[in-house]
Amino acid sequence: MEIKRVLKDRLSARVCVIGAGPSGIAAIKNLQEHGITNVTVFEKNNQIGGNWVYDEQNEHSSVYETTHIISSKRWSEFEDFPMPVDYPDYPSHSQLLKYFQNYVEHFQLARYIRFNTAVQRVHRLDDNTWHVIYEDAEGTHEACYDYLLVANGHHWDPFMPVYPGVFDGEMLHSHQYKKASIFKDKRVLVVGGGNSACDVAVEISRVAPGTCISMRRGYHIFPKFIFGKPTDVAVAKIQWMPSWLRQKFISLVIRGLQGRYAKYKLMKPDCGPLEIHPTINSELLYFIRHGKIHPRPGISRFEGNTVHFTDGTQGEFDTVIFATGYQISFPFFDKNCIDFSNSTTIPLYRKMMHPEFENLYFIGLCQPQGCIWPLADYQSKIVARIIAGTLKRPDQLHQKIAKEINKPHHRFKSHMRHALEVDYHIFRRELLEMLGQKPKRLKSCS
Repeated sequence: MEIKRVLKDRLSARVCVIGAGPSGIAAIKNLQEHGITNVTVFEKNNQIGGNWVYDEQNEHSSVYETTHIISSKRWSEFEDFPMPVDYPDYPSHSQLLKYFQNYVEHFQLARYIRFNTAVQRVHRLDDNTWHVIYEDAEGTHEACYDYLLVANGHHWDPFMPVYPGVFDGEMLHSHQYKKASIFKDKRVLVVGGGNSACDVAVEISRVAPGTCISMRRGYHIFPKFIFGKPTDVAVAKIQWMPSWLRQKFISLVIRGLQGRYAKYKLMKPDCGPLEIHPTINSELLYFIRHGKIHPRPGISRFEGNTVHFTDGTQGEFDTVIFATGYQISFPFFDKNCIDFSNSTTIPLYRKMMHPEFENLYFIGLCQPQGCIWPLADYQSKIVARIIAGTLKRPDQLHQKIAKEINKPHHRFKSHMRHALEVDYHIFRRELLEMLGQKPKRLKSCS
């Protein structure tokens, strides 16, 4: 009887989920699947989808008119909810949003979500519950919860670098970029070498001849297809190789397909292709060689509409777009409680478990060489089982976190940009091991 009572108490636990993007809806689904239904989800927008809601007025969303995912659909779908067979290898933002909407409808998750409701503040009470202050159209409210799951994403608080001088033209972050047409015939400089920078530069170059892209270092630029297969599918087929051999093999393949970066007037990367987050774009190099995009080195300073570069050259521009990434931000937490904004490492076990707060979990707070959502799904399965009492929460988390930080399984350089980085396949295997499962081989990879 005592065991039944404890189990009942666990299943009736009050759970708060912040965010109804892909990670948030995966969390709800797994909680429900394990009998935990006293769940409240706060979503500040008027629909699910998070970043994948295209809206020119939506400050949270970071997708633009022509956005397509950069991981293939087979490595981006939830394990128990495949994407439609008629979806292309790289679905568009509208197709992905429809997929998430179908997911919510199929698993009947909308009943848990409070839309147009923003979490203002969260703090822990003396009884270890979480006090949540939130705001909706009717005003400010508060409630207490036994568990808190944070799934608000990490691609919404833009990082803007600072340079000497003043630029008299228009300056914006790629987060604010929605479509290329408004930049027609303008002199545009895109700053950055990641996926957003390359995508934005390519799109703008279609309407603004002479578009430039500024990279302060070399990047490994992967095509979207290798040997006719989506790049992540092709790379998954060589996971059996030792890491050093995999690095060498991928370098040779990319070199064979694209040639030396010097041919494109781009700097040579100073590390292996798997040591930094990959840039996946099949058009940037093509547009460079066709004279539509002009590479520039890093910025040294601004002067009026003139941008001075580190190699001593300069150029006149109307607009500078910074595709320089995002800060890890949780404005509802007191900074003395949770603050990862300037961290090069994240002190969370498996990027989800806090060593001090046993009832706080982060879902989807990782940056894999691939898609976040399947990993967030595994994370939320773990959390749901812990709350339901069918999986023991790991102990000695301080030691485990220190081990993760000191001996990371990935090969990324220590930098704020890589604080959330994980090797997709290794991290997936680690999460599945916690669930007592072995990785399944995807049909598309066989």
